[in-house]
Amino acid sequence: MPTAQRDLDRGSGRRVSGVTPNSNKRSNAGMDAIDFPDDLVQTQAAWNATYDALAAPRPRDTTVLRRRLLRLSVRLWWHPYWQTAPAVPVLAARCELRRLARADVGVDGC
Repeated sequence: MPTAQRDLDRGSGRRVSGVTPNSNKRSNAGMDAIDFPDDLVQTQAAWNATYDALAAPRPRDTTVLRRRLLRLSVRLWWHPYWQTAPAVPVLAARCELRRLARADVGVDGC
């Protein structure tokens, strides 16, 4: 595949910086590490586990799982960290939190 086409963002025609050959993942080498509180990472990991349980085929106790997912979502959204967070884009920080929580179980992605 030609380099110019490989570096284009799918569908938009825009160039994507930091895309490595044979990969569609952007490099995070230039990003500063974000130091999240342990309870926030644990809450995100619990949210991920609950979401995965709800997304499984024929989940049991869907009402309980949905309520738990809602409670965890509220805790994540209104956690005090977001009021005192250093000046970083909030969406990028939330994505990094999801990536960090999934890294504990060996899953990568945002």
